[in-house]
Amino acid sequence: MTALIIFGLLLGMMLTGMPVSIALGLTVLTYLFTMTSVPIESVGLKLFTGIEKFEIMAIPFFILAGNFLTHGGVARRMINFASSMVGHYHGGLGLSAVFACALFAAVSGSSPATVAAIGSILIPAMVKQGFPMRFGVGTIASAGGLGILIPPSIVMVMYAVSTNSSVGALFIAGIVPGFVLALMLGVTTWWIARRNNYPRLKRADWGTRWRAFRKSVWGLLLIVLVMGGIYSGAFTPTEAAAVSAVYAFVIAVFVYKDMPLKRVPRVLLDSANMSAMLLYIITNAVLFSYLLTYENIPQELAQWLVDSGLGPIGFLLAVNVLLLLAGNIMEPTSIILITAPVLFPVAMALGIDPIHFGVMVVVNMEIGMITPPVGLNLYVASGISRMGMTETTIACFPWLFTMLIFLMLITYWPSLSLWLPRTLGML
Repeated sequence: MTALIIFGLLLGMMLTGMPVSIALGLTVLTYLFTMTSVPIESVGLKLFTGIEKFEIMAIPFFILAGNFLTHGGVARRMINFASSMVGHYHGGLGLSAVFACALFAAVSGSSPATVAAIGSILIPAMVKQGFPMRFGVGTIASAGGLGILIPPSIVMVMYAVSTNSSVGALFIAGIVPGFVLALMLGVTTWWIARRNNYPRLKRADWGTRWRAFRKSVWGLLLIVLVMGGIYSGAFTPTEAAAVSAVYAFVIAVFVYKDMPLKRVPRVLLDSANMSAMLLYIITNAVLFSYLLTYENIPQELAQWLVDSGLGPIGFLLAVNVLLLLAGNIMEPTSIILITAPVLFPVAMALGIDPIHFGVMVVVNMEIGMITPPVGLNLYVASGISRMGMTETTIACFPWLFTMLIFLMLITYWPSLSLWLPRTLGML
C-alpha cells in the first residue's frame, strides 16, 4: 500500500506535465510531511549528502569535454576517416555514419551530442548524394545511441552512483557490447542500402586513409587517454573526465584551431547549464531513493520476487519490459535514478551480476532514445532534418528492431559484457 501511494503520487504529478525532477522532489516532500514524522532538517541534509559522491563530479567534466569536441571540428575529421574506411560499401555514407557515431561515442559520453555532431554534417551530405532523408535520419538517430553504451558514458556514471557499482568496470564492460551493436547496426544499414541500391563512395586508397587518420588522430587519442588511464590505474574515472575536458579544450582551441577563444565562455556556460539540470535531477532522485529505503520498499520487493519463484530469466524479461515502457515517457537519467534503487537489490538477491545488469539497463536506455514521445535522439534528428516526429520515428524502425534483438542477446548472454572486465581482472 505504501509503494502504491508513493508511485501514485509521482505518476499523478507527472501526468500534470510537471518536470520529472520537480515531481520527484514534491512526491517526497508531500509524503514525508503528511504521512511520517521525519524532521525537515533530515530532508535538507539528504539534499546535500546525496550528491557529495566523488563519482558525480565526472558528469560535468564529460559534458564539457563533449561540448568542446562537438564544436571543435573533431566530428568532421572522424567522419572523413570513417568515410575513407567504409564509404565504398553499399550505402557508403550510411556506414560511415555508424562508424563515425561509434568513434565519437567513445569520446563524448552522450547520445544526443553524438547525433548532433555527426548528423548535422552527414544528414545534409547524404541527401545531397541521393540518399532518402528517412535513411539518413534513421541511421544516425539509431547509431547515436552508441554514445551511452561505448565508454565513457554519462548514463553509466549515473547507474554506478545509484547502485554503488564500479564506474571503471562498467566502462570496460561496455566496450565489447558497443562494438557488437555497432557491427549489427552497420550490417542493417548495409542490407537496406544494398536492397535499394543506394549510392556508395569511390574506394579510397591507403594514402588517403592514412591522411584522414592522421588528421583525426588527436580526437582518437582521447579514447586511449581515458580508457588507458582508467585501466592502468593512472587515474580514476572522475579524474579521467577532468583530463578529457582539458584535453578536448586543448585540441579544439590550439591543435585543430576550429574554436576561437572567444567562443570558449559560451561552451562553458552551455556545459554548466546542462550539468546543473542533471545535478538537480540527481538531487531529487536521491531524495526519492531515500524515501523508498526509509519505507523499506526495495527490500520487501526483492523478498517478494525471490519468494514468488520468478527466477533470474523471468525477472530480467520483466525488467526489460518495464524499462522499455519507461523509455517512452522519460529520459534515461530519470529512469535510472528512479528504478535502480528498486530493481538493483532484487537483481542482487537473484544472483545477477551488477555489471551485467548495468550494461543491460544502459541498452534499454539506448532504445528509449529512439522511441516516442520522449526519445531525445528523435528530437535532435528531427531538428536537423526538419522531418516530423512521426516520420522520424518510422525512419528508425529497421534499426530499432536490430537493437531489440541485441537487447535479448545482452540480457541472456552475460559473458558478452563480462568477458573483458573479467579478463582484465576488474571483477
